Amino acid sequence: MTNISGKFAILLILCVAIITSCNNNETTKESSNAILDTVSLGNKNFALAYQDESKIVATSIDTMKQISFGGAANPAISPDGNKLAYTITDSLGHRSIWVADMENKSQLQLRANSGNYYQAMWSPSGKIIAYNIFNEENLWKIGIVKPDNTGFLVLDAASKLNVYSPTWKGENELVAHDLINLYTFDISGKLINTEAISSLIGGNFGVSSGSRFFFTNDGKKLVFNAVSKQNEKSEGVYILDLLSKKVSQISPAGMDVPYVFLTADDRIFFSGSEKSAGSKIYVSDLKGNSKLLVDKGTYPTGALK
Repeated sequence: MTNISGKFAILLILCVAIITSCNNNETTKESSNAILDTVSLGNKNFALAYQDESKIVATSIDTMKQISFGGAANPAISPDGNKLAYTITDSLGHRSIWVADMENKSQLQLRANSGNYYQAMWSPSGKIIAYNIFNEENLWKIGIVKPDNTGFLVLDAASKLNVYSPTWKGENELVAHDLINLYTFDISGKLINTEAISSLIGGNFGVSSGSRFFFTNDGKKLVFNAVSKQNEKSEGVYILDLLSKKVSQISPAGMDVPYVFLTADDRIFFSGSEKSAGSKIYVSDLKGNSKLLVDKGTYPTGALK
């Protein structure tokens, strides 16, 4: 991937004018509260989605085409770059997940039997979406469903366990945590592994419900975001070698990084800010070689190359 920060800066300036002129032309279903604008669509897929204040932006790096969704949050681009899952919050504070086809502009609400579900996460194949769901017992669980609304299931539904920030470990396993332990479930809902977070990453880190843990494609490393107890003012992105137990920092020192995303082909996307500067978006390999992608944005997710 080439350094495209300059192109993105130009693109964002141009799209302000283009999107403003498009807003009065076409909107999607009113029930979603999300306004979708399309700029120069072609046949190639989108590569990156991120939050830009109150809207989501999905963009293709090579063709510079772009779509924006007003009134939406928590972007999650599908691995093939053709679809986007996002969260809508209604006037009563209820959160729900919608899936948009970015070529034909159709939108579909995922059904989950809950008034509070968000933070979509596509499986590596794009065939299943996982998310956090608040159940009738007032517990956070992992929900899964196919993009066509079939196969809905709440994992580990019978236990009293709260789990946060689900991620995929391959196509058939999911990982989530309760601030203390890291849990691995299969897609039938069976708990197959429990490991103390401190035994994995050591006792020098603090995690929150928003911390995410991603296994690399070969299962040998763990990418995560956490606060280092040596610098409690900022959160960073780290990578753990599971064999050697060595933890290395991926994000630049001094940068506060509250969000990280790992693609199935092991590219690390993260958003962070330094001192009083605004949040920017970066991509990195597993060795920490990072590049600036977007001068203004948060919560990035990337499609496969």
